[in-house]
Amino acid sequence: MLIRDFTAEDLSTFAPIFRAIVEDGETYAYPEGLTDEQIADLWWERPPGRTVVVVDDDGTVLGSAKMGPNRPGRGAHVGTASFMVGPAARGKGVGRALAEDMVRWHRDQGYAAIQFNAVVETNTEAVHLWQELGFEVLTTVPAAFESRTHGRVGLHVMYLPLG
Repeated sequence: MLIRDFTAEDLSTFAPIFRAIVEDGETYAYPEGLTDEQIADLWWERPPGRTVVVVDDDGTVLGSAKMGPNRPGRGAHVGTASFMVGPAARGKGVGRALAEDMVRWHRDQGYAAIQFNAVVETNTEAVHLWQELGFEVLTTVPAAFESRTHGRVGLHVMYLPLG
């Protein structure tokens, strides 16, 4: 596995992963049916943020992460991130590799902490990974996400101090 910066050439292979995850209806509240350009507008972070892909040995995109400041201006010292791992790549360490890279990047960039604003509580694999990496659940907003299979479920606000 190799983690590298997202390029325009990655969009055509990442877009189907994005669509599959959004259409699954379990982890993201993005609208369905987006064009590749709309996906790029939502996912591709420009500086001071960063977007990466993880590729296998033959260059196949397995997943992606985007990261950067959680808020502009006086909130820019706290970072945030989002992750998508293709269905075929799950359970192979792709998410953990992206997560560890993201934490390292935030530290290297001098962020004081990382805050996730909306981790779906029924996304237990992600919640468990974040907790293993030291994130804590600060609060849960009840019934804030419409899960395709579970109905309305909570969204965790999760936090990792980096100092």
